[in-house]
Amino acid sequence: MISLAMTQIWVHNQDVAKEFYTTKLGWEVRQDAVIPELGGFRFLTVGPPAQPGIAVALLLVPPPPIFDEETAAQLKALVAKGKAGSLFLSTNDIHADYEALKARGVQFYEEPTEYPYGTDSGFHDPSGNSIRLAQVKPEFSSAGQASSI
Repeated sequence: MISLAMTQIWVHNQDVAKEFYTTKLGWEVRQDAVIPELGGFRFLTVGPPAQPGIAVALLLVPPPPIFDEETAAQLKALVAKGKAGSLFLSTNDIHADYEALKARGVQFYEEPTEYPYGTDSGFHDPSGNSIRLAQVKPEFSSAGQASSI
């Protein structure tokens, strides 16, 4: 069986991203290694403690020769606008987790709002990546039971 182990998002500063995901979201560092054979590439992953089998890699937009300068600049601009991808987080108590995240300094651009599928909200990480936090109604949930932040 094939299963999801990791996904990645682009970040502008790995130290700032690491601080946000661990301090604000309460996630844990899974890997933080510099690989000299790849020109000092830093492989940094984080994930929610209740889901040890899933990680999010927080990667810098690579410079040439991986991406040419124009492509790297375009990608960085898309990330900053929140248009390069999203993380979708689920919770069993959106109002409690919303308040807990706000107390840790997370700034939401959308407060918990009722939709036909459940209650949804949104915020950005320091790089601009869009993050959605939702309490999805059981009839719309495909991920099973969620855990609190």
